[in-house]
Amino acid sequence: MRMRCLIVDDEPLAHDVILAYMADVPFLENAGQCYRATEALDFLSRQPIDLIFLDIRMPKLSGLDFLRTLPQQPLVIIASAYEEHALESFELDVCDYLLKPFRFDRFLKAANRALATYTLRKQAATPALTPQSTSALEPTHTYIKTDKKLVQVNLNEVYFLESLGNYVKVWEKERFLLTARTLSSFESQLSGDTFVRVHKSYILNRKFVHYIEGNTIHLQNGKQLPLGKNYKHVVKQL
Repeated sequence: MRMRCLIVDDEPLAHDVILAYMADVPFLENAGQCYRATEALDFLSRQPIDLIFLDIRMPKLSGLDFLRTLPQQPLVIIASAYEEHALESFELDVCDYLLKPFRFDRFLKAANRALATYTLRKQAATPALTPQSTSALEPTHTYIKTDKKLVQVNLNEVYFLESLGNYVKVWEKERFLLTARTLSSFESQLSGDTFVRVHKSYILNRKFVHYIEGNTIHLQNGKQLPLGKNYKHVVKQL
């Protein structure tokens, strides 16, 4: 699944940075570039776009005023050097707010968040789905930045995710990948039918549960996870 992206920013350097980052994210496709919000209005009238990377302070028409003119708003990630517009931006339903200058890992986090929302919208727009067809539409892969590489991970092979402050260990059967993200950022992306939070520091793939004893969850690979007291209702779900 790929998202067609439009960059709207009056700074050429901002275009260069976003294009360079997009080249390392396989599910993002550059569909066009505009240096004024007024140009973007014309662009959107001619072809559909899935995601806009949008600056705020631009001549004639600001990024936020531009959003207010759109009858149907694509997904939007704000990229601005001014943090004071963040609250107003989220009131306009943007996916994320990138404060310039931003690093690739922060860009990737925003892109993954947009992909999760895009996938949910696609599912909601598909009528009369059976349980089998719904599960087929759930994302089965994600991309994780680790050790200066972008690694594709099959979510069906992930046993659990473990929080380590601002890092997360993504555990498969015998190995883990360490990435500079928070557990909450993964929770908003992962399917609730498969992955469930069982502790403030753990998200579990429920299909790999062997048995639960007291406050301990035993997995099929021999690992043991704690069951947090605020998550005991999960036992009934499992």
